[in-house]
Amino acid sequence: MRLAMPALVACAIAYLVCGIPFGMLIARSQGVDVRRTGSGNIGATNVGRSVGARAAGLTLLLDAGKGWLCTGLAAWAFSSFFVEAKALAPGQPFDWALTCVYGACVAGHVFSPYLGFCGGKGIAVGFGAACGLNPLIAAGLLAVFLAFALPTRFVSLGSSCAAASLVAWAAILGYSPAAIAPMLVVAACVVWAHRGNIRKLAHHEEKRFSFHHGGGKPE
Repeated sequence: MRLAMPALVACAIAYLVCGIPFGMLIARSQGVDVRRTGSGNIGATNVGRSVGARAAGLTLLLDAGKGWLCTGLAAWAFSSFFVEAKALAPGQPFDWALTCVYGACVAGHVFSPYLGFCGGKGIAVGFGAACGLNPLIAAGLLAVFLAFALPTRFVSLGSSCAAASLVAWAAILGYSPAAIAPMLVVAACVVWAHRGNIRKLAHHEEKRFSFHHGGGKPE
């Protein structure tokens, strides 16, 4: 297939780039090993709880940015050198190429090759990568996240629900079954990464989000 090899190369690059653990590096620059504080996660939520709002914001920006960069560059490269841009659109012959890159972005973050195939939970990178893949999917994911996270202050609830909605948004927008398959894997992967949070939610043990303010303990 015309795009099989370029897509494979793009997936490998996306996996390696999105595996960069920005949250851990940012927290370490502040003298905090984020893997040993709070939930032990390297994502923006735990960085915010363990270090503070600025560190969380930077983590969120960089994690989302690496996903957007990878899918955005892949879309440009595929359409510039291999197929017309419309062939990558939902329901078109090569719509699967970008969703595979999207899957590689999330997999790189959740199973980082730089951290022994451990990592974050894939929400920020998944949103950023969705912006490069299809802004309508990104908007749908954000809407679901906010609808559940804002009223409850349970980031994990909003994140899990947003991930679970991914396949529905892809189907609504008309992606082919071949393109939806990587999205299904991504949704399952992100929900799996939140399994501990889901268990805590079920037992009313999950902590509501709050920023670390230096002196006191985060909630």
